[in-house]
Amino acid sequence: MTLLSVDNLSKSFGGLMAVNDVTFEVESGSIVGLIGPNGAGKTTVFNLITGNYQPNTGTVLFDGQNLVGLPTHTIVEKGIARTFQTIRLFQNMTVLENVLAGAHCRMRAGCIAAMLRTPAQRREEEEAMRQAMGELEFVGLGKEWQNKAKNLSYGNQRLLEIARALATKPKLIVLDEPAGGMNDQETQELITLIRAIQDRGITVLLIEHDMGLVMRVCSSLVVLEHGAKIASGTPAEIQSNPRVIEAYLGADSE
Repeated sequence: MTLLSVDNLSKSFGGLMAVNDVTFEVESGSIVGLIGPNGAGKTTVFNLITGNYQPNTGTVLFDGQNLVGLPTHTIVEKGIARTFQTIRLFQNMTVLENVLAGAHCRMRAGCIAAMLRTPAQRREEEEAMRQAMGELEFVGLGKEWQNKAKNLSYGNQRLLEIARALATKPKLIVLDEPAGGMNDQETQELITLIRAIQDRGITVLLIEHDMGLVMRVCSSLVVLEHGAKIASGTPAEIQSNPRVIEAYLGADSE
């Protein structure tokens, strides 16, 4: 079943066409990679999917609903969570507090219930705490829960972003260069984590320049160049595609 359908998506900034008539689909339960050289428009596509930008033309259908025009918090509530190329954490908050911030979108108690500390509000808060600790254990940060986010290593800060995204209870998680700044061991652990996310029934769409990771973990790939899609297919098909080799893979291996 198609979970995400991007159809004829375009976005320009002044005279620059950042995304040009891009179309692709993401099947439910899959791991799909969006790849291409720097400046190809990959992060702009992510920003269009998640509501950070609005397209000039095209549609983004998620679970059968058009997301174009919706605010970012509504898109999160509908089931899309993301991480960022540049880490965006609450650096002076604890690791646990950062994850609780992600869980907040699923909490329904209002201001009055919070002030009165009603039984329902307390139960909801306790459940959010359990879930947040569970996500920290899932990504391997359970022992860091009292530490401040700024004190984590760079690789662990990326894991914390993933835990915060998972706390929103997504159907689709969008990862923007999750292996950036990681060493080989951390990258291998990330591959295991991404597969474990898939095992939970969560669909994964990722941007990544580490082609070893991409080829090992993704079931299909979409390739962009200069804002346009130039190829899509399985990792094996993409590896042997002459246009992709010229545009990206070949240049990367020189």
